[in-house]
Amino acid sequence: MSDRRPPRAVSNRPLRHPAVPALATVLTAVIALAAAPAPAAMAQDPSPAAAAVDTSGFLYGEAVTRSGNTYRGRLRWDDEESFWGDYFNSTKKERPYAEKAPDHMRERRERVTIFGISIGTRWDDDDDRRFVAPFGALREIEVHRGDEVTVTMKSGTRYELEGGSNDIGADVVVWDEKVGRIALEWDELERVRFLPAPADLAVDVHRLHGTVESDAGTFRGWIQWDQDECLSSDELDGDTRDGDVSIPMGRIRRIERASRRASLVTMDDGRELRLDGSNDVDDDNRGIYVEDDRFGRVLVSWDAFESVTFDRPAGSGPAQNAFAAGGPLVGTVTDRQGRKHAGRIAFDLDETETWELLSGTRRDVEFIIPFALVAAVVPDGDDSAKVFLESGLELRLEGGADVGEGNSGVAVIGDDGDVRYVEWEDVRRIDFR
Repeated sequence: MSDRRPPRAVSNRPLRHPAVPALATVLTAVIALAAAPAPAAMAQDPSPAAAAVDTSGFLYGEAVTRSGNTYRGRLRWDDEESFWGDYFNSTKKERPYAEKAPDHMRERRERVTIFGISIGTRWDDDDDRRFVAPFGALREIEVHRGDEVTVTMKSGTRYELEGGSNDIGADVVVWDEKVGRIALEWDELERVRFLPAPADLAVDVHRLHGTVESDAGTFRGWIQWDQDECLSSDELDGDTRDGDVSIPMGRIRRIERASRRASLVTMDDGRELRLDGSNDVDDDNRGIYVEDDRFGRVLVSWDAFESVTFDRPAGSGPAQNAFAAGGPLVGTVTDRQGRKHAGRIAFDLDETETWELLSGTRRDVEFIIPFALVAAVVPDGDDSAKVFLESGLELRLEGGADVGEGNSGVAVIGDDGDVRYVEWEDVRRIDFR
């Protein structure tokens, strides 16, 4: 649910990463051909009595407070993250491979533009150490004083994190099995332990799902509108000629962008409403997440968005056990002199595990891809790269720190523990295994 004020100054996304934040990506012709056509619209029933569905995709666990109480049940991070595929965002307190790299590799280059025209680059000492992980990869979050936390992954790896997004400091809502709904203030939390949600968990809402048409192709999957609304009970706000409305998302069949400042909304009973005056339905919209199985996630910006058609599949998305514990990134880096460096990889001197994310930007659609889906990365020009997926699909991504000239380079840790640093400009290709 959004309001009729300007969008929030504090994003749910990390401070550097585009959707981690704005920007976007592009499909190659291969992807355009592979994109599935939009299915016929289906009316949505906001009532869970319409069908028995698997609810194991909902966040679930135990929240322990400093007063010693434990609450167990379905979880929601404030009014946003509700599912195992949603992201928990923060910043790493340490980035060891970057801290030991040569000085010129630890500095991040930024493009300098004047009136939108690039005039070169500058060096900037970038201390951003983003942490972005699906909740399904987490085992526990231990809350310390202030904005510091310790996160333990399913793999057992622990990360010391600090601030970086509004996920730190958010109320954690628990639908306790005996108490009912309780919103726990962040400062009162001691830890949150994540547990598999029962397949028959009683939930009186359903998850949004559908097909999004955009300038960069067609995407189908679980949907988070405005990086926020993801449940049938969440509301789409706007103004009509007759007055203000707040429409439950579960009663909407289709949303089309009518202009920069307005949307055409088709209800499940066929009525059409033109809405404006809210960052839900105009160009203040922060973008539409689609959890597309081919790529992980995409973020479709308002500039690229054309329409979304909602449907009602059985289920609620991947369960907790669908997210593997993961492991270290391993592969071979081939440099421009033809030398091959094999071992564990720290991509961008930062991403070191298979659950971490690679992203790129172009055409106002951003692809946010788990490294577990990536077979190879081949730099292609000054500010782009070809990304080959395990599925055989190929993407050409542009911009950003992962596939452009802002990449800090790659560290390769051999079996003997020796660390070899390869600058991004010197990378011919990276093959993961």
